[in-house]
Amino acid sequence: MGCCSGRCTLIFLCTFQLVTALERQVFDFLGYQWAPILATFTHIVVVILGLFGTIQYRPRYIVVYAVWAAAWVTWNVFIICFYLEVGGLSKDSGLLTFRLSWHHSWWHEHGPGCVHKEPAASLGPPDSQALVPGIGCTLEHGYVEALHSALQILVALVGFICACHVASVVTEEEDGCWPVA
Repeated sequence: MGCCSGRCTLIFLCTFQLVTALERQVFDFLGYQWAPILATFTHIVVVILGLFGTIQYRPRYIVVYAVWAAAWVTWNVFIICFYLEVGGLSKDSGLLTFRLSWHHSWWHEHGPGCVHKEPAASLGPPDSQALVPGIGCTLEHGYVEALHSALQILVALVGFICACHVASVVTEEEDGCWPVA
């Protein structure tokens, strides 16, 4: 295979997916979003498996990555629907935290361009430890999360196509190595 082959493209895509998934994982941890934390952790493991399969010419690992890429697209479509409140979903529900806490997306309080209104200082006990959600945000937190998911969908779809191509090429190369009797 040449340098600009599907294999090199898939290696680049897997590496890019790892970077974007790690970034997403950080923000999910900051917001205590347990369902996305688990999904993204699984995604990171499978992308590493796909990267290993691509580097080591293991078509089975590449196929696992391709199947997961389809599942990852489905998960991210759900996340977009969740944050845009499509189909009766509510971003204010505790669905992504498994109803264990009332945390929200980290972007809810720290969105781009948000002005924070700090809780009033007093001598008595604090009413709340959390920041008041940002006011006047340039981009609402639901749209930030939807944009993150849209990027993940785009990369996963390209990764799926590349993985199918690379798996078929690697399988053909393995089949071509056997002597014809």
